[in-house]
Amino acid sequence: MTTTSSPATGSATEGLAPFHLALPVHDLEAAQTFYCGLLGCATGRTAERWTDLDFFGHQLSLHLVEDHDGTAESNTVDGDAVPARHFGVVLERRDWDALAARLEAANTKFLLAPKVRFSGETGEQATLFVRDPSGNALEFKAFDDRSQLFES
Repeated sequence: MTTTSSPATGSATEGLAPFHLALPVHDLEAAQTFYCGLLGCATGRTAERWTDLDFFGHQLSLHLVEDHDGTAESNTVDGDAVPARHFGVVLERRDWDALAARLEAANTKFLLAPKVRFSGETGEQATLFVRDPSGNALEFKAFDDRSQLFES
């Protein structure tokens, strides 16, 4: 399998599942200047307290938090309290459906149960959140149209 990516805004490459990482930042404008202006990342969906970036073909979400010491709990995204610090992966929809079913069958405690976010809007996605045994928040998501991964 050959994978390619152009600097900073290389689109998701064939056969590669783009990772998703969310980082808390204390100054959203300064963070956007660094990631977009200096590193050349393209901006995707944005809201008052978060923005998605195309980070070398992967999805980086910057979440504004006042207590940037790592203890920030969450930001509201499409009506849900989303952990400000989390990471994950963008799966094919059939793989996401299978994972969601496996987690539900195992009576997994969800931070956010499987659902569709931004329904009927650009960026519509299936999403779920769980914690690993060490308390790290993980998000698994899928797009029926992966070309919307970075659409605003």
